[in-house]
Amino acid sequence: MTATATRPIAIKIDQETRERVKRLAEARHRTSHWVMREAISQYVEREEKREAFRQNAINAWNEYRETGLHVTGDEVIAWLDTWGEENEKAAPVCHG
Repeated sequence: MTATATRPIAIKIDQETRERVKRLAEARHRTSHWVMREAISQYVEREEKREAFRQNAINAWNEYRETGLHVTGDEVIAWLDTWGEENEKAAPVCHG
């Protein structure tokens, strides 16, 4: 992130959290500002991935409801059990 791309923003945190951030920053030889930016960055990245996973699940469910195509858990397990073996099976084919 470049300096020209950043904008200051104020957040309100309770005193206990503020002190915890300060202690962690001191232990890591960082500033409290750095710790808070890093925490926000990691949180946003994690939540974006979680939301993408949720959207993929919703899309998969909708596709199943429209087409009825699926593979069973037993079919997937039977396939996975052959991974890394000489006679590794192909992925199961979706069926109705």
